[in-house]
Amino acid sequence: MRIGIIAEYNPFHNGHKYHIEEIKKVYPNSQLVLVMSGNFTQHGEPSLISKWSKTKIALLEGIDLVIELPFVFASQSADIFAKGAIDILDELKVDILVFGSESNNISDLMLLAKTQLENPLFDSLVKVYLKEGKNYPTSLSCALEDCTNKKVNLPNDILAISYIKAILMKKSKIKPVSIKRTTSYHETTLVENITSATSIRLALKNHLDITSYVPKSTLETLSSFKKLALFDDYFSFFKYRVLMDNDLAKYQTVDEGIENRLKKCIQEATSFEELINLLKTKHYTIAKLQRMFLHILTGFTKELASKCRNVHYLRVLGFSHRGQKILNDIKKEVGIPIISHYSLPNDPMLKMELKATYAYASIFDEDTKNKLIKEEYDHSPIRF
Repeated sequence: MRIGIIAEYNPFHNGHKYHIEEIKKVYPNSQLVLVMSGNFTQHGEPSLISKWSKTKIALLEGIDLVIELPFVFASQSADIFAKGAIDILDELKVDILVFGSESNNISDLMLLAKTQLENPLFDSLVKVYLKEGKNYPTSLSCALEDCTNKKVNLPNDILAISYIKAILMKKSKIKPVSIKRTTSYHETTLVENITSATSIRLALKNHLDITSYVPKSTLETLSSFKKLALFDDYFSFFKYRVLMDNDLAKYQTVDEGIENRLKKCIQEATSFEELINLLKTKHYTIAKLQRMFLHILTGFTKELASKCRNVHYLRVLGFSHRGQKILNDIKKEVGIPIISHYSLPNDPMLKMELKATYAYASIFDEDTKNKLIKEEYDHSPIRF
């Protein structure tokens, strides 16, 4: 049995460990395939540690094969994020996708996904709620509740629906399976043994002890870094980019004239938090603004996004002996290249990955910066 996981591991914590352990209980002797975000994540934030360090932890914790979710998918809204990840898992002939959700009701999640795809009333209702001034996630939730009498407004349920929609749209044979999510994705304080990645990142920022909330592999890896990549550290670089660029509208997710307000507000703000408070409206959620910031920071344009609607390659970040067997088994069946280095230099999707790494590396000292950029070109998959 080949099981798929989609994750960011920012950082890998006890909840992720529990997820893997539960999969192995239900599906013993299965092959675990991880599609993982790289140096930036879906909410527009940097990964605390590089994708190579995250890959090593994933392999140590029982993953068999790690494939990178390209930046052009990993840094976008739930539906685009999900499409990229499902396309990759489908190419890898995964049998089951196991994800966490708050409701843990696969029948309801399937109904909600099908409603979005098949009920003509749904799109009309979303437009009505948008016109009332609600943001897109809220409009989506309200429209779904009107159509099904089922309320969905929690982040992992919403992402789960996006996964199921992507599976249905691709007519994939992947079976979606849910595991109960016991903590809030956005929880900002450390709670019990399993807490959110958000709360752990905040604790690290405030120099608090996270020993009880992450496995030994994560603790040792985090402790080995002189500097972690924190969102706030990129503000000066971002501010420079905004002030120097006269055409912000060309970047992905810069819409509805917000570039004009951004130009004005950036001169007042001294941090991302201040800038978000100046910019946010009913239409613009914090996550949407952060993704917009990231797209400007990395130079991800709408033109480039239009060239990268489908996955161009499978980039292997690491594998175990079982993962090597997966690659050997599927290499003749996969319809796109399997790459282990920066081996498609003219591919726009891979070029964007390099640009993202340049941006990610910008806050570090010269030795670390050069190392991160060199790794993007030269790093072989990690073998475990």
